[in-house]
Amino acid sequence: MDQKTAAALRRLRLVSAPEAISFLLLLVASVLRRTTDFDAVPVLGAVHGFLFVVYAVLWLDAWNRARWSFGTAAWYFAMAVVPTGGFFAERRLRREEAALAAAPGADEERRSADGDPVSA
Repeated sequence: MDQKTAAALRRLRLVSAPEAISFLLLLVASVLRRTTDFDAVPVLGAVHGFLFVVYAVLWLDAWNRARWSFGTAAWYFAMAVVPTGGFFAERRLRREEAALAAAPGADEERRSADGDPVSA
């Protein structure tokens, strides 16, 4: 497994759950804004917007490095715009990382050019 591909998948996985949480909090804040005097939408909207942009950039990087099909890439993007979708993306990315790490030849690719093992 290429270290840059593994790192791209890991970064996307690590931002997918926080992005999903921020989306859910924004939805709750939107309901509270309409039903009470509580208005956290501007703050949560900014937080969620930032996390969504980070997710989109990391998604593009992972798509490029992992060489996903269009369908796979579309699924991962759709999970960013569906409430709770980030949790499903995080789970699937975790499985994909494990499958790549267990692939034949993964240990050889972890070695640097001079033969020293690269710390994981």
